[in-house]
Amino acid sequence: MTILVNKETRVLIQGITGGAGAFHTKQMLDAGTKVVAGVTPGKGGQKFEDLVPVFDTVEDAVKKTGADASVVFVPAAFAADSVMEAAAAGVPLVVCITEGIPTIDMIKVRTFIDPLGVMLVGPNCPGIIAPPVTQKLGITPHRVTRPGRIGVISRSGTLTYEAIGQLTALGLGQSTCIGIGGDPVGGLDFKDLLELFEADPDTDGVIMIGEIGGSAEERAAAFIREHMKKPVAAFVAGATAPPGKRMGHAGAIIAGGKGTAAEKIAALEAAGVAVSPTPADIGKTLAKLL
Repeated sequence: MTILVNKETRVLIQGITGGAGAFHTKQMLDAGTKVVAGVTPGKGGQKFEDLVPVFDTVEDAVKKTGADASVVFVPAAFAADSVMEAAAAGVPLVVCITEGIPTIDMIKVRTFIDPLGVMLVGPNCPGIIAPPVTQKLGITPHRVTRPGRIGVISRSGTLTYEAIGQLTALGLGQSTCIGIGGDPVGGLDFKDLLELFEADPDTDGVIMIGEIGGSAEERAAAFIREHMKKPVAAFVAGATAPPGKRMGHAGAIIAGGKGTAAEKIAALEAAGVAVSPTPADIGKTLAKLL
């Protein structure tokens, strides 16, 4: 069992004929992902790689193929509309890889999709990869993964890959890995996914990679303290960032003295989380808890 996706998940790609969409769709197919449709307005009727039918709208793609998850590779100016199009077409899970979407657009997205119960991963994220069921919805390098029983949740794409590599090297592998992105307004966060991992009988422990800015790590700590029985190891990036200076992600900024790495680490440790002092020891820190 994995979370968010399973071996039957039928994936459509919004922006499949664009540069990023085409490149990563080929990677997803190579990984074994069940890609059943692509969507590019004006290119309906074509076939991607002589294999995947392309439709003009998400609604048509869903009706003809039964797609129940979407991956968005649409440019930032149009990405919010793409997410809402998928939600309106009845797609229950949308993974938005696009970076640079204005915050005001994401507020509109959340206002639209939340009443529909649509789960959004991202934006500005590497997406989901579930090695046990060979499903990859996004850009995570699949050749470094290995089926296993450790979940990964991360605001950092690069550190997602680092944690996956360490778990593979340690022989632990991964159940499901989700990059949630680092934008100020996004979809599912640590708490939402920790809840799913806690309920997943095939996940034995979780690695959580946070960073400065916002309060998602503090909310996660409160959930862990009250509800998590599985071990959680964490790393918080940005410990040396000066206050008021954005570090990498749009949401990674210490404002008004809040959202510091020290505050997040203290909250996590108080909740019983083992916090790794460096990204190089994330995997070993989790392994010691098993």
